[in-house]
Amino acid sequence: MTTPDLCPACGARNDCTQANPDTANQPCWCYGVTIDPAIIRALPEEQRNLTCLCPRCAKVLSPLPPAQTQHLT
Repeated sequence: MTTPDLCPACGARNDCTQANPDTANQPCWCYGVTIDPAIIRALPEEQRNLTCLCPRCAKVLSPLPPAQTQHLT
């Protein structure tokens, strides 16, 4: 059984905003990253394109842009 808020690969929370009714109108973190198609192909076909992978299984270190550094002058 597929649960929209759980990663289909490991079963951990996937932090998908689309799966949460309170944030369903916001874009998911995965919209801003590139996931290797081989990772998706490794899932059983019946689990593909139904729920988000978690950032760890998607091999994304952080869905957020890198922090800006301050330059001291």
